[in-house]
Amino acid sequence: MEIINGVERRRRWRVEDKLRIVAETEQPGVNFLEVARRYDISRGLLWNWRQQVRLGTLTAAVEPQFLSLRVLAEPSSTLEPESPKTPPEDRQSNTCGGTVEIVLVDSVTVRVIGEVEASALRRVLSVLRG
Repeated sequence: MEIINGVERRRRWRVEDKLRIVAETEQPGVNFLEVARRYDISRGLLWNWRQQVRLGTLTAAVEPQFLSLRVLAEPSSTLEPESPKTPPEDRQSNTCGGTVEIVLVDSVTVRVIGEVEASALRRVLSVLRG
């Protein structure tokens, strides 16, 4: 039995702590209820945190960092039809050809094949950063 004297205060959990606790619940063989009891939180609160992680609304703040970049040769594929080559003088300066592939830290891959306007690529990247 627990006796509470005075006013009970609402605890403030840091995002890192929430993510660590939710990660514990995802381990094989771990009992969800035991994790909630260990940290003295309700199952409903823990369930909400778990849903927030799955929806992407509860994430760790990621600091911008430089990532390695590899330029690969264009793979030869018989599945994709050959597009007619445009002479360099006819190409617009705001497009880039080939394939652009971006692999994010959480293994999300964005692949753009063909001509892409620089402004469209900037919009895609700004959404991914946000």
